[in-house]
Amino acid sequence: MTATDPALTALAQGWCALSLLHGRIEAHIERALQARHDLSVREYSLLDVLSRQHDDEGGHLQMKQVADAVVLSQSATTRLVTRLEDRGLLERYLCPTDRRGIYTNVTEAGLKLLDEARPTNDGALREALDEAAKNPELAPLVRVVESLKAPAAA
Repeated sequence: MTATDPALTALAQGWCALSLLHGRIEAHIERALQARHDLSVREYSLLDVLSRQHDDEGGHLQMKQVADAVVLSQSATTRLVTRLEDRGLLERYLCPTDRRGIYTNVTEAGLKLLDEARPTNDGALREALDEAAKNPELAPLVRVVESLKAPAAA
């Protein structure tokens, strides 16, 4: 295929539309979370991911898993964890069975902030999707996002 291949052009246009939709949604949620809760989208996502851990065997995520879940490098995730730990929203402790492993838990203050921020996040997401649905190029993507269901727990 060449650079002028219609299939590649359509693919590139689709990717641009998806990227635009993501950027608009993230920026809208970021503004709302910052204004109301002094949280970034990444901070909210990290608190959300970590709050879903459980204390049973295998219930804690390794830093690589956390990094993958919040779509950051491991070093950026570590810096983010440190920032939230400094704010008293997270705490780290050594794995009881493997002293090399470090777990991160959301503190009570972190859970409280997450509970307060969740309606803001969800409302801002809805607003961003509603606004994007008015754009003919983004409307089909919005319909796809709205049709997605959360994966079933294994």
